[in-house]
Amino acid sequence: MSEPPPQPEDSNAMSVDTMQRAELPPEVVNNIRQMQVTPQFSSTPTTSQPSESSSQESVSAQNESTPTPQDKWDQLRSQLREKSVDADGWLRLVELAEEKPDNIERIKDTYEGMLETYPNTPSVQIAYLKHFLDDQKQFGQAEALFRRFLLRTTPSVELLKFYLTYIRRVTNGPNAREIIRKCYDFALGHIGQDKDSFEVWQEYINFLKAGETNTTWEEQQKMDAIRKAYQHAVQIPMENVKRLWEEYQEFENGLNRITAKKFISDLQEAHMQARTVLNQLQEHLSVLFPPLPAARGKSPAIWLPRPPTFSQNDKALVQRWRLYLKWEESNPLEIEEKDRATFLQRVQSTYQKAVVRMRFYSEIWYMAYAWTNSIGKTDEAVALLKSGIDANPSSFVLNFAYAEALEVQGNFTEVHATYERFLEVLRKDLEATEERINSANSSSSSIGSQTSQKSDPNAMDVTLASLQPPSQTPSPNTSPNPSPNSSFATQVADEKPPRSKELMDKRTDYGIVYIMYMRFGRRAENLKSARNVFGKARRDRWIPWEVYEAAALMEYHCGNKDIQVASRIFEKGMETFGEEVEFVLRYLGFLISINDENNARALFERVIGNFAPDKARPLWERWARYEYQYGDLAAAQKLEKRIAEVYPNDPPIKRFAERHKYLNIDAIAVRDLGFMIGRQNTRANGSGTLGRADTVQNLLASSAKETPSAPSASKRAASPEHRRREESRSDYPAKRQRPTSPVRDRDRDWRDGRDGPRDGPRRNQRHGSPGWDRERERDGPPRRPFKEEREEDKGVTIPGVLSWFIGTLPTASSFDGPVFRTDDLMQVFRNAVIPASSTVRARSPPPPPRAVGGRPPPDYGPYQGPGSGRRGRW
Repeated sequence: MSEPPPQPEDSNAMSVDTMQRAELPPEVVNNIRQMQVTPQFSSTPTTSQPSESSSQESVSAQNESTPTPQDKWDQLRSQLREKSVDADGWLRLVELAEEKPDNIERIKDTYEGMLETYPNTPSVQIAYLKHFLDDQKQFGQAEALFRRFLLRTTPSVELLKFYLTYIRRVTNGPNAREIIRKCYDFALGHIGQDKDSFEVWQEYINFLKAGETNTTWEEQQKMDAIRKAYQHAVQIPMENVKRLWEEYQEFENGLNRITAKKFISDLQEAHMQARTVLNQLQEHLSVLFPPLPAARGKSPAIWLPRPPTFSQNDKALVQRWRLYLKWEESNPLEIEEKDRATFLQRVQSTYQKAVVRMRFYSEIWYMAYAWTNSIGKTDEAVALLKSGIDANPSSFVLNFAYAEALEVQGNFTEVHATYERFLEVLRKDLEATEERINSANSSSSSIGSQTSQKSDPNAMDVTLASLQPPSQTPSPNTSPNPSPNSSFATQVADEKPPRSKELMDKRTDYGIVYIMYMRFGRRAENLKSARNVFGKARRDRWIPWEVYEAAALMEYHCGNKDIQVASRIFEKGMETFGEEVEFVLRYLGFLISINDENNARALFERVIGNFAPDKARPLWERWARYEYQYGDLAAAQKLEKRIAEVYPNDPPIKRFAERHKYLNIDAIAVRDLGFMIGRQNTRANGSGTLGRADTVQNLLASSAKETPSAPSASKRAASPEHRRREESRSDYPAKRQRPTSPVRDRDRDWRDGRDGPRDGPRRNQRHGSPGWDRERERDGPPRRPFKEEREEDKGVTIPGVLSWFIGTLPTASSFDGPVFRTDDLMQVFRNAVIPASSTVRARSPPPPPRAVGGRPPPDYGPYQGPGSGRRGRW
């Protein structure tokens, strides 16, 4: 909004300053000031009207201050400057720019910006070059782009094809053939091993054949060059390599049939290996290199990489690239050591294509760095890391690898700069995340408050009451005078809004960078450098408590076991992270590890009342474990009494078992209570199995309350599988035996389920069910009811121990391995033959056929022909 037009001065009007000097009342002065500042908003006309010239000046000022509306291209370009990684936005920008191809400056800005975000993308480079090849006056700009694209990195097959077409078009004169030949040599030196290089090889060979010769020596040189090109090309796994092989045979046979046989036989094995590898290569690349999308309107066909979302498709794509790159590294062509340069060129070209296609996948960049560094090209490997960081500035693996590579080179200054840049990138991400979460919370809270105010006339009173501190709004369920010695005294802290898990996770990752930064400073320079880094971290509001712990332990282990400095760092951390139970637990463990019992006891008593019981349990367990191991019996019993007051639902035997346990060895639970607890070797820093909030005894007590009819813990109930097995064993003798049915068929019937519908077809029976089989089942005695069946109909109650065990398992989303189809796995288990014991018993022979009467058993043997005395189905 432009400034309001200036008001004409009134000589008779009294200024505010003059009024103030006249000592008028403050109310009058404020009213006059408001009248002078905003007279144009008055609804009544004033006596003094602006002149015509002043109104024209105001209109012109408004026109100058009002910005001209931007078109769609300008608006989209401004958005892409702020957020450059947007493939759909860039494609839309190209469409808008291609609508006006005469605006060459807009074309340049579009493609230059796109190449800055997606460098070395062949489709973008070719689309950019096409704008300078229609007019001969712009060939200079095209050649400058060619030099930039071809010399910066390994070019692509598409770009080099485009380059060779341009060279043949513009090159003329006496030295034209020599220039074109050098261009072909340059192109084949870069992409000669590519699967799609057939057209380049074909054009090069035809170019050599078209050369004119005047002498026999020149003719011989021409034939040698053609033979060398053919021999090199037929050993490469590329498209239409078989056609080149046939042309080479015709070429050799046309020259000399005697020498042709020798040349062809020498290359036969290598050519067949190339054709075999080509089939494998096509299987890899058919998924990794899909065809370009169709062009839309005037815009060219452009493919752009997209950031990963780490979905199942993204993970599968990375896995395919990983397999393909490892396959290329395995030397499938079996290139000999004397041609090692060819092998290295082939793998390096593969990695160059991989980092272009998978630009935003840090794992692919790191694989390229690791392989390049393994072959001794350290500078190129470091350059790959730097390019990867440009594409993925927030990548931990690339930044850490780059910092270590520079540290090995001794470039400590650049290492410091790398860590500072990385921290700045993560800091901006944290601030953006915080702003997004706060805006979402504020918008949701405002919508909720408006809704409540519309629906409840007393909503304003509730809102004002909610703005008071928690201590001023007592809950009716809370005790007015909580005990100061109880952990329940701080339950009011749980009423605070929960912190964002996303922000906390990013904050923890942010702290890892500071910890790695301190490690670098200590090992590369000295402990003073690490202290300087920690000093910077203390002034950063985003650091987590892990940074304080890492600094304290570094001072203790690397600073001549300086306990005082380490303790002071922990105490400084307590000022900020005193509400983090994990940090307090680590501090307590540190004091116990250095045998500082007095300070450890003082810390425990100081903080135990600050946490709610559900959060304070790890602290109680850690201190109880210390008292059980190194304290006296009276202190342990006194502590158990305090724990019983805080956790009254814990059974007494649980605390008693905890006192008589070492590591995960709990003889009371195993030998006296009948629980099978896995005895695994654990570290001393982990709590025992019964030291968790949901212990075995606690679960036993809760399950006993919920299911009073459950069997006792001393006798384990039969599993559903065991009941079905016993049922099957009891059921078979009641049926009439099938004469020629082996035991395996009976087991298969049990696996397929006898409880299914009798009317439906039975699975896994060869050639259908014969009529006598159905009659036998119908004539057989009815199945006897079992008590176990009635219990299964009621539903299976999972024991408390299994519920606790399932709760300790990681979530399904944390699994990143191969995904199997459940139906296939169940089919494998269903068809598996599992022996009853470790010793394999011989299969019992089939029972003899019935002697007299009844229907004869079916014969599924092979057909012996007429008159054989047997009837077969085949």
